[in-house]
Amino acid sequence: MPSNGAIDISLPLNRAQERGTWTPELDAKLRAREASNIQHPTPNAIAPEFFPHGRRSLSGIALRAFCLGLTTISGLVLAILCVYIDSRLWRPCAFLATLSVFHFLEFWVTAAYNTPVAVVSSFLLTNGDQYRQAHTMALIETGVTSYWLPGWQGKFHGPGMVALGVGMIVLGQVVRSTAMAQAGTNFNHNVQSKKNDGHELVTTGLYAYFRHPSYFGFFWWGVGTQVMLGNMVCSLAYAGILWYFFSRRIAHEEKHLISFFGDDYVAYRARTRVWIPFI
Repeated sequence: MPSNGAIDISLPLNRAQERGTWTPELDAKLRAREASNIQHPTPNAIAPEFFPHGRRSLSGIALRAFCLGLTTISGLVLAILCVYIDSRLWRPCAFLATLSVFHFLEFWVTAAYNTPVAVVSSFLLTNGDQYRQAHTMALIETGVTSYWLPGWQGKFHGPGMVALGVGMIVLGQVVRSTAMAQAGTNFNHNVQSKKNDGHELVTTGLYAYFRHPSYFGFFWWGVGTQVMLGNMVCSLAYAGILWYFFSRRIAHEEKHLISFFGDDYVAYRARTRVWIPFI
């Protein structure tokens, strides 16, 4: 009974799990345990990086996945409606949907097959200013030509070219995502200058035929998006910029791979190809 004389009929929050006879001694013991837990709480078992604004923020991952899914569905629905009303504005809508699928798969494949390095940035949404500028220019070109110059665009960009672009996108996406999955923990979005524990040279699956299948996939995916859109300027720009980027990146990366794996990588490089023209 409290010191003020009032009867406290509340039960302790941390009640005993086993059935037994209630006694004042048991009640006092449980209340003392609850007070101790409040004064000395159990240390939080969840790492701070999982909380909002952390590098593995669960709320950040959920929000990005939701927005990408919403953009994918909206883009596809709007593209279908534009095709139905015979409007060439289906192109920018389809482009947004394609981009959303790509960025979602970048994170999902990483989380599923390379879980230790899966972070919010694995979506690659903040992939550098040049990346954003390239897609912005592509969206502007396809929007302008689809809305103001549909007849001119239609003269050289028929169903055959659209099908070719879609085929390149599917091929590139499948190869890249499959390569990331097959490499598992050996895959990293950034070139590694130091060999980590457990880093192995993957030579099976797609890697038996492609020396850098993830680069092959992104190159043909990127060019394919512009072929699908009928972007004459950006098709040439994407092909040239991506070729230059990957030629330098591959040369830089292979210097490190040779230092990691020595003659094994030299032999592997001799029997495989990149399958990007002139690299």
